[in-house]
Amino acid sequence: MKTGKRYAEAAKLVDRSVLYDTADAIALVKKTAVAKFDETIEAHIRTGCDGRHAEQQVRGAVVLPHGTGKVARVLVFAKGEKVNEAQAAGADYVGGEELIPKIQNEGWFEFDVVVATPDMMGIVGRLGRVLGPKGLMPNPKAGTVTMDVTKAIHDIKAGKVEYRLDKTNIIHVPIGKASFTEEKLADNFQTLIDAIIKARPSALKGQYLRSVTLTSTMGPGVKLNVVKLMG
Repeated sequence: MKTGKRYAEAAKLVDRSVLYDTADAIALVKKTAVAKFDETIEAHIRTGCDGRHAEQQVRGAVVLPHGTGKVARVLVFAKGEKVNEAQAAGADYVGGEELIPKIQNEGWFEFDVVVATPDMMGIVGRLGRVLGPKGLMPNPKAGTVTMDVTKAIHDIKAGKVEYRLDKTNIIHVPIGKASFTEEKLADNFQTLIDAIIKARPSALKGQYLRSVTLTSTMGPGVKLNVVKLMG
């Protein structure tokens, strides 16, 4: 299998016993991104949190200085004047109740982020079962439930990413593309890590960041030195 061979070659470049500095890890991840498309570079952050406890949840959003390399498609749930505001700000889709059956019954998901004004959350709540598992449910902590739809849309289009614990208490976030310069990836990664360190739950006892791995879509994982990141 071609990809298997390619992956094996790339994996040889990574020393599994080494915890890399950020700059070295980024250089290595770029080097091992050998697919024929522009791979996404992701950070996978294993935490010591227990997301089953509300006070140990980690969730928020941050605008990456150089974006993610992908322009997000934004769906806004709004009514009245906010509809025009959302359209003027560059939302890809704007609507209200009429979109519920389209998403629920027709499986329409031509969007990457959902923004809603607070007065629309009663309607959007009905989509919880569909949007929730996909991580698309608007949330005040992520800045996606807001009356300031202009700012929300501009931030998302500028490269705002959401971070949250998954069921295994790991945070997965894209930090750019393999075609980005090492400097841009380093800036984006540092911005993300700073935000996550700041979001440490006060209720958490013990180690917060257990491991941090950078990887490209098809490449091997490269582990970072967590102690240096926290320093």
